[in-house]
Amino acid sequence: MTTPEFRSGFACFVGRPNVGKSTLMNALVGTKVAITSNRPQTTRRAIRGIVHRPDAQLVIVDTPGLHRPRTLLGERLDSLVRGTLTEVDVIGFCVPADEKVGDGDRYIARELAQVKGTPVVAIVTKADKVGPQQLAEQLMAVNALGDWADIVPVSAVGGLGAQTGQSARGGDGPYQLDVVADVLTGHLPEGPPLYPEGDLTDEPEQILVAEFVREAALEGVEQEVPHSIAVVVDEMGPRPGREDLTDIYAHVFVERPSQKAILIGRKGARLREVGTSARKQIEAMLGTRVYLNLQVSVAKDWQRNPKQLRRLGFYD
Repeated sequence: MTTPEFRSGFACFVGRPNVGKSTLMNALVGTKVAITSNRPQTTRRAIRGIVHRPDAQLVIVDTPGLHRPRTLLGERLDSLVRGTLTEVDVIGFCVPADEKVGDGDRYIARELAQVKGTPVVAIVTKADKVGPQQLAEQLMAVNALGDWADIVPVSAVGGLGAQTGQSARGGDGPYQLDVVADVLTGHLPEGPPLYPEGDLTDEPEQILVAEFVREAALEGVEQEVPHSIAVVVDEMGPRPGREDLTDIYAHVFVERPSQKAILIGRKGARLREVGTSARKQIEAMLGTRVYLNLQVSVAKDWQRNPKQLRRLGFYD
């Protein structure tokens, strides 16, 4: 009996903003490597999460939501997604089960049809939010969008119909997460592992820290603020003589003074909440106690300013 060949390679998730791409990647990796939020354009970088299996190593690239850009930042995020599509072995096109297929989905389907030689798997996310009948209808609607290599329904957070009460599976854990991993892995080429065993991401710790701060800042802020938030870690390292304590100094940038006031809150209350929430996640990642110092500054119209975009880490 021959031993199955080991497979390794890259998959990327694409889709409209806020369709569950980051949540799905975190669930497949088994830990949080990408921030999540109900705000569009939460993901701004191509973040890689590594799935280790006995027969394969699947490297998932989570990308920003593909959309028609309205700012220079949007154009660069769009370019990032398109560049990623040409570099992976398989593409996962994510469409949520609980929203009718719309113009945004059709736009992305047309874009994916132009990608030659790379299989595209249609992934219907958030299956926990619908019952079996609605899911079946959505699968047919997604099937009609293009010629997909496979179509897989999935829920990263709960069983099929968990939020509708229409299935006995509701609430018993993720639904078909293993099937998504199997299908994506099946499209990878044979080859050795690309990362050491135990690595879950190749993102630098400072980038992950900045993302955790941004995620905390996104919670509960006014509608005008989310897209305008960017975070840069200025300094990070163990406190001298204290290996159990990491000092982190970071800047949160917004575009207007009014946004700065919203983020800081009355007598600094909102900013303290952001720091407390972010610190918990950072401490869990680093395994040490954390002193987190946050400063809020205004970088006027940074989403449209090439110089400011470079300063904040968004390069051409």
